[in-house]
Amino acid sequence: MTKQIHLAAHFPGVNNTTVWSDPASGSQIDFDSFRHLAQTAERGKFDFFFLAEGLRLREAKGRIHDLDVVGRPESLTVLSALAAVTTHLGLAATVNSTFNEPYEVARRLATLDHLSGGRAAWNVVTSFDAFTGENFRRGGFLAEADRYTRAKEFLRTARELWDSWAPDAVAADRESGRFLRPGGVVPFRHRDRHFDIEGLFTTPRGPQGHPVIIQAGDSDEGREFAASSADVIFSRHSKLEEGRAFYRDVKGRLAAHGRRPEDLKILPAVTYVLGDTEAEARERAVEIRRAQVGPQTAIYFLEAVWGRDLSGYDPDGPLPDIEPNLDEGVTKGHAAFRRDRGEVVAKWRALAEEKNLSIRELAIEVSAPQTFIGTPRAVADEIDHFVQTDAADGFIFVPHLTPGGLDDLVDKVVPLLQEKGVFRADYTGPTLRDHLGLSPRTPNRTETPHPTETPNRTEEI
Repeated sequence: MTKQIHLAAHFPGVNNTTVWSDPASGSQIDFDSFRHLAQTAERGKFDFFFLAEGLRLREAKGRIHDLDVVGRPESLTVLSALAAVTTHLGLAATVNSTFNEPYEVARRLATLDHLSGGRAAWNVVTSFDAFTGENFRRGGFLAEADRYTRAKEFLRTARELWDSWAPDAVAADRESGRFLRPGGVVPFRHRDRHFDIEGLFTTPRGPQGHPVIIQAGDSDEGREFAASSADVIFSRHSKLEEGRAFYRDVKGRLAAHGRRPEDLKILPAVTYVLGDTEAEARERAVEIRRAQVGPQTAIYFLEAVWGRDLSGYDPDGPLPDIEPNLDEGVTKGHAAFRRDRGEVVAKWRALAEEKNLSIRELAIEVSAPQTFIGTPRAVADEIDHFVQTDAADGFIFVPHLTPGGLDDLVDKVVPLLQEKGVFRADYTGPTLRDHLGLSPRTPNRTETPHPTETPNRTEEI
């Protein structure tokens, strides 16, 4: 059976994805940038628009690292504004479960779901480092081994809050056009190792029941968390065979949680470069990668692994001949290489020797490569092949330009996918769950803390 492809758009803003030197590069702050990219994605009938999160500015050698994005507005605020200038596009925010509280996050996401007519999504992430935690009153309190435990309880608590409003009462009031009355609200009480809260949830149940849940962990624990709790997994496996192996592994875990393969969509983060010919696309791809990984960025990339000041080394010269400092190092806030750095250095040295790579060439080789490169027809065919052979259910595209980085994908590749019959010609429902082919979440009253308590009957004002 031919699978339908799911597409999403990521607003670049973390790491060195954006090519600042390109004349077409725009602001990461101005609302018009967010609006342009989101409306382009909606014009292409994409499932959702995705915002990442950075809770602390990176530092290198005691100074703010300013070679990539150093600041951006809070995601849910931006998405609430985008709800007013889009009509169908899903709106996905990354919100950290380590440094927030369930009641606040559940309320803000339910609000976005109402404001957007059922288009909210939450990318549930955890934080591993005390450095980020210093920005919060809970700075450094959570051991890394406990981060998924807290995330699971956080999500479970949020779902209890969303489920504390009876869906039939909310639907009836919404249909009548009257103010929503709290007659169908059940008191909540949640007590576990991480949370001890009780009361009445103020925000009515959203149109989707629960916002769509996205998860991006790749460890065994992260995969299990996604299999048990997520609707979408944001994968890093953008190579065909790696994608197939990841797909088999995660989809194979679903049955143990009473779920079907179609209940979880696997969407790798990918990039693309188009050209009128294959050669032209390849040439453009090389230019883009060199612009993304400039000389200073290449040195910083190695410093995050070596844990040493490497500013005296030539980016176009050989790798450092000194051993890495495996303690904290000179870079803070960079999560990519916090483990097994000695092993990473050994692998990189072997690769550099095998291919005769300079520091900058190595950084380009081992950092995220472009995924789809070629003519529009070749890229459309490759996207389709990837999905039909079960390496993914679709893709989250990360453009290298803001805000126009999706324009040619939507104008040149999407029509070819529609022509193949593997991508929608128009939206068929109003909610993000409709776009993803997911059922609305209905409350499981056996999970509600007080299923037998009489609802609090408050007189309508």
